[in-house]
Amino acid sequence: MNFNFLSPVSDLVVAHNELLSSQALGRKFKIHSLQNGMPDLDDVDIAIFGVLENRNDINYIGEEFQLDEIRKSLYGLFPGSWNTTIADLGDINKGESVEDTYFALKTAISILIKKKIIPIILGGTQDLTYANYRAYDNLMPMVNIVNVDSKFDLGDSTKPIKNNSFVGKVILDQPYNLFNYATIGYQTYFNSQEEIDLMDSLYFESYRLGQVSNDITIAEPVLRDANIVSIDLTSVKGSEVSLNQKYSPNGLDGKEICAISRYAGISNKVTSFGIYEYKPSKDDKITSMLVAQMIWYFIEGVNYRVNDDDFSEDRNYQKFITLVDSQELVFYKSNKTGRWWIEIPFLDEVNNKLKRHTLLPCMHQDYLDACNNKLPDRWYKAFQKNCV
Repeated sequence: MNFNFLSPVSDLVVAHNELLSSQALGRKFKIHSLQNGMPDLDDVDIAIFGVLENRNDINYIGEEFQLDEIRKSLYGLFPGSWNTTIADLGDINKGESVEDTYFALKTAISILIKKKIIPIILGGTQDLTYANYRAYDNLMPMVNIVNVDSKFDLGDSTKPIKNNSFVGKVILDQPYNLFNYATIGYQTYFNSQEEIDLMDSLYFESYRLGQVSNDITIAEPVLRDANIVSIDLTSVKGSEVSLNQKYSPNGLDGKEICAISRYAGISNKVTSFGIYEYKPSKDDKITSMLVAQMIWYFIEGVNYRVNDDDFSEDRNYQKFITLVDSQELVFYKSNKTGRWWIEIPFLDEVNNKLKRHTLLPCMHQDYLDACNNKLPDRWYKAFQKNCV
């Protein structure tokens, strides 16, 4: 398999790994090293790789970075009772141009997903999410993206792509494959009113930091419906990270960002997971350990995936029907996991290419709200998108 654009994990990290306990996570990884070359991927379930691209940072001044500290922190953790095989494929270096890096990233993700391997991307700037999205062009007709971020990153799609404006390109560039875009943990004062209104008019989902911190479980149904999860480390509050990483006094705390990572892992639909905007600094231990723990929780989640959305057999679920303003709402509850879904009706007269989106993940609270004559917000937005 041609992965010649991936450079091996540094000798320093490989040597550090040899000194760890034989029970440590790094000792169980298949590692792309200078000495042993690219590992065989036949039985690999999850592949981690870095992308050392940050030239589209709006504040870029030529700085380089590497991911050694994250790897050291991750390798030193201990695995749970997992049954997944994990590989560390090394790094995609900066290409001649940013577009070259995008192409390499798109190619790597596409190859891995076709092999049923989940890529974990450790990034420079978050505009790499655009290349991640484009990797799905030939894989599936419609894609759901969840962005864990303090900003929407919509930007002006007519201008060159930057790390704060990649979503406009995702929405407007052909082919149009985006079905839903959701932002978790946005902070209102970092977003213009025009962007907030645009998110509403496109029926995209947005969850404010206060909502998420008040009840982290509201993120679970959104992540259960995602194909791509992209986390911007600037969504984490400044007190949780090292000097160069500090962005805002408010943000998600360590427990919340790890819970979100675990929800992403548990989701049966999530096929790629990226952590972006990593900025190393001299006192880097705390950020690298946080990123390592986020990866750990994502892998933990993948190990606890349960196929609970097969509603072809009655014994697998309970069905609940309720009326809201003469609109019949149909809910399903999995007997295996207790997770809930709501049916989205299809309009016969609409030429609809979203046949796979008949069931939308939701919460028990959505059912209780419907019983009190209140339409669930997620259902309303998905229904409106189906009408477009």
